[in-house]
Amino acid sequence: MQRSELEHIIRASGDVAKDDEIVIIGSQSILGQFPDAPMRLLSSMEADVYPNHHPELADRVDAAIGEGSSFHELHGYYAQGVGPETAVLPSGWKHRVIVVKNENTNGIAGLCLEVHDLAISKFVAGRYKDLEFIQELIRHEMIQKRSCELDWPRRNCRKQNVAELVRRSRRCFRTKNQ
Repeated sequence: MQRSELEHIIRASGDVAKDDEIVIIGSQSILGQFPDAPMRLLSSMEADVYPNHHPELADRVDAAIGEGSSFHELHGYYAQGVGPETAVLPSGWKHRVIVVKNENTNGIAGLCLEVHDLAISKFVAGRYKDLEFIQELIRHEMIQKRSCELDWPRRNCRKQNVAELVRRSRRCFRTKNQ
């Protein structure tokens, strides 16, 4: 997915939900902070989104521009309507979002996760694809080990065992150095 495609999804999601803010929580939120992110981070053709003021309308977004929709068939990318509870995010994440709002979004604001918050949500999920994503962030020096390890308590990752998160983090950073 390219930045212009994410902007299109923001615009279309806002139109469908009649909401002026769309939260992007999945891997493609990287495009907020890094519009020209490395291709290996952009392999997904879906953006996980929900309307900020009306998260209950995420299903409507999914039906209109989600996987298998005419939008998806026409453009080759789509929105996955999700709920705010889909990702475990650190405290204060909304204060650190990267706002994507321009002519291409028709004035609708896309609220993209800050890269360290995105990485933490990926560490918490802990799936193989999430750890690979994190390793790419590390390889391209887009995240810092100190921010990922030392900020667990500050970012209030109480839903997970902090020791397990640190272990995953060290394993990812160790792989970079090998």
